[in-house]
Amino acid sequence: MVGQSIVDGVGRGHRHVFPRAVRFADIDSLGHVNNVRFLDYLEDARLALFHVDPHREGGEPFKGLVVARHEVDYLRPLTLRLDPVRVESWVTEIRPVRFTLAYEIRDDEEIFVKARSTLVAYDVAKASPRRLNQDELAYLGRFVTD
Repeated sequence: MVGQSIVDGVGRGHRHVFPRAVRFADIDSLGHVNNVRFLDYLEDARLALFHVDPHREGGEPFKGLVVARHEVDYLRPLTLRLDPVRVESWVTEIRPVRFTLAYEIRDDEEIFVKARSTLVAYDVAKASPRRLNQDELAYLGRFVTD
């Protein structure tokens, strides 16, 4: 994980903002971030959103989330740069067992990637989906936007 996340405002309807450095190792032979590396950027942002930030706030990190689906739209090439990009994340849908997370990988001028992930709450011991608990639902509600 590279960077430290910031919650963009407080309360309901705000994006989670995770600064992510573009590393030399992310760059492919065409001189831009390889498409597979963007999934690492999304993963780093999710780790901060669901594990690091709740811990920093004195809460419990999410346990047992699995990715059921990713959709990624590559809009512009991202090249090596000094300043980090932002991975902005927000929740677009919450169901009893799953939710949808939307993302933009961007800077102040451009959006490089738009993506969506469907995440499922999972009981590792039972090896089956589980319902999101009230604390998880409340936490997710902070990031619900249209």
